[in-house]
Amino acid sequence: MANNSSTLATNKEMKQLLQNLKTEVASSLNVTLNQGYNGDITARQAGSIGGEMVKRMIAYAQSNMTTSGNMMK
Repeated sequence: MANNSSTLATNKEMKQLLQNLKTEVASSLNVTLNQGYNGDITARQAGSIGGEMVKRMIAYAQSNMTTSGNMMK
């Protein structure tokens, strides 16, 4: 399958978007993230960041779904 470079983000762009989301979520949860290594945060903080990221990605996907004959509601 051919990729349409005008509409699909590159791998590098996707990594940056996810990093931006992670930083935004961490900030909203009052967790300070460093550039690079973040082994000093607790497992609970890391899990909270990851869980909130997943919630936001699911909400985004649901809000952008189109209803058609083959898609489930």
